Amino acid sequence: QLQAFGGGLVQAGDSLRLSCAASRRTFSNYRMGWFRQAPGKEREFVIAISSNGHSTYYADSVKGRFTLSRDNAKNTVWLQMNSLRPEDTAIYYCAAKSSGYGPPLRVAGDYDYWGQGTQVTVSS
Repeated sequence: QLQAFGGGLVQAGDSLRLSCAASRRTFSNYRMGWFRQAPGKEREFVIAISSNGHSTYYADSVKGRFTLSRDNAKNTVWLQMNSLRPEDTAIYYCAAKSSGYGPPLRVAGDYDYWGQGTQVTVSS
């Protein structure tokens, strides 16, 4: 089970940190990712991290602004979002892939578990 926290209303240029906590002890085996969905749009890939945290993939739209980190001892990943833009407004979902082997995953269909989503709104 995944729980996402940290969404809110911010202004353009501000920062926000989302967290995603997993209840499973095998968290260190999970590849993790974040996706987002804006009103009227399809869910899109944002960022993903390998199970050991050594590899991260980014969507082009967030490179240089977003980072993803994890602490396997705390069963948590953190999505740090800087220089937020109005186009970042969306519901953000964390996701987990139970197989730890391999690179981070960009495709939503590859993930096994999903959090409930947290709203991020960036005003101009």
